[in-house]
Amino acid sequence: MKIGIVCYPTFGGSGVVATELGKALAKAGHQVHFITYSQPQRLDFFNENLYYHEVNIPAYPLFQYPPYESALSSAMVHVVASAGLDLLHVHYAIPHASSAYLAKQILAQQGIHIPVITTLHGTDITLVGKDESYEPVVTFSINQSDGVTTVSDSLRKDTYAHFNITRDIEVIPNFIDLERFNRQKKDHFKLAICPNNEKLIVHTSNFRKVKRIDDVVLVFDKLRKITPSKLLLVGDGPERARIERLCKDLDMLSDVRFLGKLDAIEEVLSVADLFLMPSESESFGLAALEALACEVPIITSNAGGLPELNVQGYSGFMSNVGDVDDMVRHAAYILDDSNLQTFKENALARAKEFDVAKILPQYEAYYEKVVENSKAMAL
Repeated sequence: MKIGIVCYPTFGGSGVVATELGKALAKAGHQVHFITYSQPQRLDFFNENLYYHEVNIPAYPLFQYPPYESALSSAMVHVVASAGLDLLHVHYAIPHASSAYLAKQILAQQGIHIPVITTLHGTDITLVGKDESYEPVVTFSINQSDGVTTVSDSLRKDTYAHFNITRDIEVIPNFIDLERFNRQKKDHFKLAICPNNEKLIVHTSNFRKVKRIDDVVLVFDKLRKITPSKLLLVGDGPERARIERLCKDLDMLSDVRFLGKLDAIEEVLSVADLFLMPSESESFGLAALEALACEVPIITSNAGGLPELNVQGYSGFMSNVGDVDDMVRHAAYILDDSNLQTFKENALARAKEFDVAKILPQYEAYYEKVVENSKAMAL
């Protein structure tokens, strides 16, 4: 099958999932065409089935903001027609679903019928999409898609609750490439950070308020008084400066390292003992799945799709949003030397349930279903 994938090319979860899906599809023999404004961060290997098409956004003095949506629709039209695509799969509703709808109408005038699948990832529904500036377009674009998927049942329910959706939504969970994400031997790295055999705690995010990094710091501050520990904070964003000040106020800078954005996050996770994700909203928790794959148990909130990933008392523990003391209690239990190895083994076992080899066939089956339905409707 020839598939066009439209996504954001940055480190965000939707772009990561879309890129990893495209790479897996290419390995499975499908021809995959990425259409976006720059090369996706994780499109980092050569495969004869992978193609990249850059969306050209011309500057013009009349435009205060370059019309990316129009340029994207035009790029979709060109690639579908020239490459003979069977399907367009757009990730993140805004503006990809509406741009795909426009491209589909233009192609129909040329006698080309291209089905469109929209995958919803989280904030395109729970945050941005609900804004009254976007809601009518988001609702229309979802309803006009030939197929719609979400990454968790929680997000599926949120979509129906907040939008007037009149079509079925398929749940296909996020996945992990266990060939990349696995526990690597990085003892020298661990020794450099934890010279006295301290436990190593990790948090990764885009440093937005919804991630509740304050809670990460507060949990660690109490935990280090129970179990000698170090904390690595990976990522960057609007909350970073404030979190750095909080760490200074708590006199814990000697135990905390800010690593900024990292692509090879698996190298950090390979030496970690515990992963913290106390978010107030998560559609799935891809970063937590990456930790599990590297044999790192997780402490999370019970928000959104996290209960669909984290098995209480097995892969880690969940607490109510903001319940720092409960998270500390569970973290100390996991880090106890008599418990830690079992939790690490359980973490990997849980991650294997989301192996890309298990999830990819779900996408392939859905693609076939949507394409066949589209052909039947075109007759």
